[in-house]
Amino acid sequence: MGQAEHASIKVRSAADRFECAWRAVQDNLLRKARRLCRGDAAQADELLADTALKACLYLRKQPEKVRDPEGFLFLVLNHVFLDHIRRLGRERTVFNFDLDIDADFIGEIASHTPGLELELELRQQLQQLDRALATLSPGQRDLFALKFEKELSYPVIAASLSISEALARKRVELLRRRLQTLLRTA
Repeated sequence: MGQAEHASIKVRSAADRFECAWRAVQDNLLRKARRLCRGDAAQADELLADTALKACLYLRKQPEKVRDPEGFLFLVLNHVFLDHIRRLGRERTVFNFDLDIDADFIGEIASHTPGLELELELRQQLQQLDRALATLSPGQRDLFALKFEKELSYPVIAASLSISEALARKRVELLRRRLQTLLRTA
């Protein structure tokens, strides 16, 4: 028997195992899905479809790891439901569903520009920072640029300076302290 024939038998047996297990627990899966979705039939059907797809794909890839296909289907249903809940949570943080699209926020946003006093204060702080940076050594200015201007991570900074990550963290900490001291005395 060739390797291709063995693979096709393996896929066929995995598909048969999935189909038998699915038929045996389909009604129970549907009830559990509806219970998880609090009676929403459309959402329960969507969960079942995702469960069937994920379980079938997994059984095709690694059928030897699944000893109890019926129990595995319930496990997959639970995971699909958790994924669904997490996805909803992410969407709620990204999308503001309470936002009134017809409202005109442009005028309101434009009216929140900083006042002249705040702008003057920010410019003075930037000038103080520029003076403090001018007193730093070239190596410290390079480190400042890597961490605070380019916003590189510590591993990247360490690699670019050919130092350890711990040393990069320590140097940034010392640089922060030095700048804070310079800005306080300015």
